[in-house]
Amino acid sequence: MKLFYAKTSPFVRKVLVVAHELGQFDRIELLPAAAHPINRDATIRARNPLAQVPTLILDDGTALADSRVICEYLDHLGQGGFFPAPGPARWAALAAQSTGDGLLDAALLCVYETRVRQEGERSAGWVSGQREKIVDALAEIEAAAPGLGERVDIAAITYGCALGYLDLRLPDLGWRERAPAAAAWYARFGERPSMQATRPE
Repeated sequence: MKLFYAKTSPFVRKVLVVAHELGQFDRIELLPAAAHPINRDATIRARNPLAQVPTLILDDGTALADSRVICEYLDHLGQGGFFPAPGPARWAALAAQSTGDGLLDAALLCVYETRVRQEGERSAGWVSGQREKIVDALAEIEAAAPGLGERVDIAAITYGCALGYLDLRLPDLGWRERAPAAAAWYARFGERPSMQATRPE
């Protein structure tokens, strides 16, 4: 398999953490890509009309896009059980994944607004609104943290990648002070070999 990736993408990191945890990483060839919201990478676009990372190319040439789809596919291959069978546990895991992904979406929009847009085009109100979403999602992760324990599933992996991205791109948010239980959980989870191997520079 081949994966279009960017080292700092938190959604790519989700995929790579899952791959490491399931013993699938060595089956994946990493293809560096220049995904960008304006200057779209033509190489990715040829396989994925959204030209986004992560995009996984399967052995038969099929392209899978979106970290949620790719992670579930890898979980199927590795029979990891990171995605529970249909029922209450599955809906809870998917809801948690959505919260973590929503935090990441808001964080990326903050990054795009301040790094991609020209200074005269930036909206302080837009950034403020996205940061409010991050704070609200962080409160939900904080509430969930005491129950995470040593879990390794799609909820925990998504939360871990989300908190790691805040460290990378929004350190001024001071998320640890806002969410001490999540910080204590992340201190343990972040030491997993899969998290260390995928830590962005």
